[in-house]
Amino acid sequence: MISVENLSVSFGAKPLFQNVSFVVNERDRIALVGKNGAGKSTMLKILCGLQQPTSGVVAIPNDTTIGYLPQVMKLADDTTVAEEARKAFAETRKMKERLLQMENEMASRSDYESEAYHALVERYTMEHDRYMMLGGDNYEAALERTLIGLGFSRTDFQRPTREFSGGWRMRIELAKLLLQQPDVLLLDEPTNHLDIESIQWLEQFLAQSAKAVVLVSHDRAFINHVTRRTLEITCGHIEDYKVGYDQYVTLRAERRAQQLRAYENQQKEIADIKDFIERFRYKPTKAVQVQSRIKQLEKIVPIEIDEVDRSAMRLKFPPCLRSGDFPVICDEVGKAYGNHTVFEQVNLTIRRGEKVAFVGKNGEGKSTLVKCIMGEIPFTGTLKIGHNVQIGYFAQNQAQLLDEEITIYDTIDRVATGDMRLKINDLLGAFMFGGEISEKKVKVLSGGERSRLAMIRLLLEPVNLLILDEPTNHLDMQSKDVLKEAIRAFDGTAIIVSHDREFLDGLVTKVYEFGGGHVREHIGGIYDYLKVHNAQSIQEALSVSGSRTLQAHVANEEKTEKQEPTAQKQNYLARKEQQKKVKKVQRAVEECEKEIARMEQRLKELDELFLQPEHAANMELVTEYTHTRQVLEHANEQWMELSEELEALQSV
Repeated sequence: MISVENLSVSFGAKPLFQNVSFVVNERDRIALVGKNGAGKSTMLKILCGLQQPTSGVVAIPNDTTIGYLPQVMKLADDTTVAEEARKAFAETRKMKERLLQMENEMASRSDYESEAYHALVERYTMEHDRYMMLGGDNYEAALERTLIGLGFSRTDFQRPTREFSGGWRMRIELAKLLLQQPDVLLLDEPTNHLDIESIQWLEQFLAQSAKAVVLVSHDRAFINHVTRRTLEITCGHIEDYKVGYDQYVTLRAERRAQQLRAYENQQKEIADIKDFIERFRYKPTKAVQVQSRIKQLEKIVPIEIDEVDRSAMRLKFPPCLRSGDFPVICDEVGKAYGNHTVFEQVNLTIRRGEKVAFVGKNGEGKSTLVKCIMGEIPFTGTLKIGHNVQIGYFAQNQAQLLDEEITIYDTIDRVATGDMRLKINDLLGAFMFGGEISEKKVKVLSGGERSRLAMIRLLLEPVNLLILDEPTNHLDMQSKDVLKEAIRAFDGTAIIVSHDREFLDGLVTKVYEFGGGHVREHIGGIYDYLKVHNAQSIQEALSVSGSRTLQAHVANEEKTEKQEPTAQKQNYLARKEQQKKVKKVQRAVEECEKEIARMEQRLKELDELFLQPEHAANMELVTEYTHTRQVLEHANEQWMELSEELEALQSV
C-alpha cells in the first residue's frame, strides 16, 4: 500500500535518517519505535505527505486513503460534538445529495427510451452501489457507536466542543479519523488522552475494523495488544522486525550484544593495525607491509552500534520566597457550563510543601480546577491563593504555544532575564539540547522534545507552587525519571495532574479523585489510593470507583440495619436488582457490537471479492451481501435500542 525507497531526511549537517526503505502492506499492524528525537513523528508526517524528504521516494497508489492523527493539532471550537464528528462523512453526505438530485431528475423526465436517460440510470445505479458500500444511511449509527466507544455519552453529542478539555477534543478528532475508514491509519501517541475503557475499545477497533496501522506510542501494553511488526529507527536507519513489541525487545538485545562483540573485535583489529604502522613506519624493510596495512585500515567499514542515550537531564528548580502555610484553599467551589456541571462543592486545603495528585477520567474537571486556581476561568464559591505564592504552570497544551519558526536557543533567549541569559547553553545542555542541536527550529522537534523545551521555560522563574498538567505526556522513561527526582527535591508545593502510576509513586502524599461532579480526598501515596480500590492501575481504580462507593453505602446500611431493617434491606435489594439489569443489558450491547463488527468485516471481504472479475457476477455472493446488509441494519437498530435502554438504566 505504501512503498518507501531510499528515503533520507536532513536538518542541518547531520541526517536524521538516510537510505531508508520499507513497505507498509495491507492489514499490517506496525509499531514505529525509537528514542525521542529519532524521527518517528517526522516519518509519519512524510508518509501522509505533510512533510517532504530530503531525498527518496514514497509511493502511494492513487486510490489509497491515509488518515493521520498528530500528537498536537488545532481544534475547532464553533460546533457541537456530533456536528464535528459528522465532518468525517462529508463525502458520503455529498454523495447522498447527488443521488437525490438524480432521483429528482429521473422523476421529472419522460424520455425513458433515450440514451441520455439510460446513461442517467446507469450513473445513478453505480453511484447508489458505491453509496451503499460506504454504509449508506447507517453512518449515524456508526457515529454514535464510535463516540460512545471513545467515552462520550449521548447527552454530550449536542454540547459545544469548546466546553470539553483538550483530551476530550482530541478524542473527537480520533473519532472523525476512525469513521473515515482510511486504508492506512497513522497514529502518533493516540492513547495520551484516553482512559482505560477507551484504550481497550480502540484496541478492539484496530484489531477488527482497521486496515493497515502504523502507530507511535509509549504505552507498552497498547503496542503489544495492537501491533505484530516493529520498525525501529536507530543510527539513522530502519531495522524491520516481523514480530510484536515484546519479542522485538528480546531480539534487539540479542542483536546489540552481537554488535558489541563485532565492534570490540573490530576495534582490536584496528588497534593492532595502527600499532604495526606506528612501529614500522620508518623502517625501509617494512615499507611494503606498512603501506598494505594503511590500505587495509582505509577499507575497514566502521561497525555501528545501536544508540543508547546515556546523557541525563539535571533538573533543579531555583530557590524562591517562602509561601504562606496554605497555598491553595477551596471552599464550596463549583464550575458549570450551562446545564452541565463539571464539579460542585469542592472543599480542599493544600499545605505548604505538600505534593498532591489530581486523578480522574478525562472531562471530570481536573484541568478545569487547575484553570480556576490559575484564575483563567470564572467559578462559584471561594478559592484563596496563599500569601507570597508564585505559581509555575505547565499546561497540557504548553508545547503548542511555542513559536515554531524560531530556534531552540532563541525560544529560551527571548524569555530569559538577568544572569540566566549567561547560563542558557548550560540549561539547554542539561535538557539534551546542547551543541548544534540548539540551532534547530522548533517546528522540526518531536512531541517529547517540545515538552522538554516547554519545561525549560518553567525553570526560568523562581516559583514555590508548581502546577503540572499531564507533564509526562510525550516524555520517554528517562526524562520522566529525571523530572520526578527534580519535583521530589523541590522544596515548594506541587499539584500534579497525571494518570501515570509509576511517576506518582513515591512523589505524592495525597490524592484527589475527580468523578461524578465531586472531588474526594485520599490521604497517602498513589499505591495507598489503589489499595483502597483494590486496583492495579489508576484507570482501573477510576473505573470501579462508582461501584466501590456503592459498596461503601451498602456497608453503612448494614451497620444501621437494626435501626431501620425493612427499609434498608429493600433499598439494598433494589440496588442489587438494578445492577443485575445493567450488567445484562451491558452484555447484550457488547455481543451486539461484536456481531456488527463481524458483519462489517464480512461486507468488506465481499467488496474485495466483487472487485475480482471472476466474482463480479457471482449471484451467491450477491445474495449473501444483500442478506448481510439487511441483518447489519437490523443489528444497528437493535444496538441503538439497547444503548438507549442501558443509558436509561444507568441514569436511575
